[in-house]
Amino acid sequence: MRFLLSLFFLPLSASLACAASPDTSSPPPDLAAYIARPEPDYGWTLRTTGDLGTCDYWLLKLKSQVWHGIPWEHDVVIIRPKGVAPSDTMLLINNGGKFSPKYTAHGIMLANLVKAPVAIVLGVPRQPLFDGKTEDRLVAETFVRYLETEDSSWPLLFPMVKSVVKGMDAIQAFTKQEWGADAAPEKFIVTGASKRGWTTWLTAAADPRVSAIAPMVIDLLNIPEQITLQHDRLGGYSEQIQPYTERQLVPSPDTPQARHLWAMVDPWSYRAKYTLPKMIVLGNNDRYWSTDALNVYWDGLPGPKYISYTPNAGHDLSPRNAAGKRELPMRALNNIAAFVRCQLTGRELPAVTWKHDDTDTPDGPRLRLTVITRPAPARANLWTATSPTTDFRNARWESRPIDLAAATHSGGGEGNPQPVVITLAAPQSGHLAFYADLDYQVDELPLRLCTQLRIVGSDTPAAHLAKTP
Repeated sequence: MRFLLSLFFLPLSASLACAASPDTSSPPPDLAAYIARPEPDYGWTLRTTGDLGTCDYWLLKLKSQVWHGIPWEHDVVIIRPKGVAPSDTMLLINNGGKFSPKYTAHGIMLANLVKAPVAIVLGVPRQPLFDGKTEDRLVAETFVRYLETEDSSWPLLFPMVKSVVKGMDAIQAFTKQEWGADAAPEKFIVTGASKRGWTTWLTAAADPRVSAIAPMVIDLLNIPEQITLQHDRLGGYSEQIQPYTERQLVPSPDTPQARHLWAMVDPWSYRAKYTLPKMIVLGNNDRYWSTDALNVYWDGLPGPKYISYTPNAGHDLSPRNAAGKRELPMRALNNIAAFVRCQLTGRELPAVTWKHDDTDTPDGPRLRLTVITRPAPARANLWTATSPTTDFRNARWESRPIDLAAATHSGGGEGNPQPVVITLAAPQSGHLAFYADLDYQVDELPLRLCTQLRIVGSDTPAAHLAKTP
């Protein structure tokens, strides 16, 4: 694929991001009702304390609830780097499994990167259940049980959210007792991956103590539109959602019960509540989703929002190099750490706006990406991938630097940012996907913020090229 980058400047104009107004209609009440339901079996105990080298830790045993006769018990790990004072806001990771290096390694790493206490609520969800089902098969089983009974306590996401809510209760109670009333966190920045990312979104809708979120690898908001886009982009449904297709949950049955089910568990239903800061952390090659799934819901999200793409990374956020070797997910972890650092210190994240469209040139129409950022980034890169179809999950992403020197020479900068405009030739065959990422520094932490990506095909009529994310 041959294309040309050029950089020039346009007069600063109105915002370059097209923002759809969030829906203010009332979301289904079922999630709030489930979270508010009393849990007489709730309780926690301190199991042990210990030393993790650079950090101290406290291990709690939590019983969050009894759900359909099944007790949900969790290991809750509170990690504090040595010599670090508590804060009124704490990063909370929700994860599966039990207390072990496998499930705590990233929490320890984030505590050291952020230089602040971190909590991990494990055992989200309680599994295996119902003849050994786990993860998506367990979620699908509970969805089917809702459709059969219309009992809205069945969807597994609800007790998963309550696990985090009760985890916050336990963390506040313990730290008040152990560290003192003034040292207990009042707010939480919640993160988690996959189903735990789904839980992150819903917890933010359910509990006002959540002050910011960083959901990872859960690119499904606006589920009905996502299912349509996925079938169109991939030529069918992803093999990763087979647990839902084999139970006839996808495509969704055209019934009031099915529509209510998806509305209850779709974070999109609660989007008016998402005015808090959000960093959406995704892998460009995640096999669960269409590569451009974020475009379905991005414009409808209110409040501060940031995109963290990891190119050549799948559902584990670990990029593969050109030889196919798996690397550590440091881009994602550093971005989350920088995001959390800014929330804890009150520091503003860079403001980035953009617009995808097209421009006519003497050589014909060209693809255009216009970006405005304040402050100016230290570096910027254009990431591109090609594919014979609109399925980019196996595509190799390549980057090349965007020359920002002209911005400085033209009087751009923090006080008067100038739009950076990148143009590309449309693909001669197959399909092209592209986006820009911008490099910043938050103290010693690298931060890379991305624009939305765009997919264009060689068969896209020139008159329709301007259909953008």
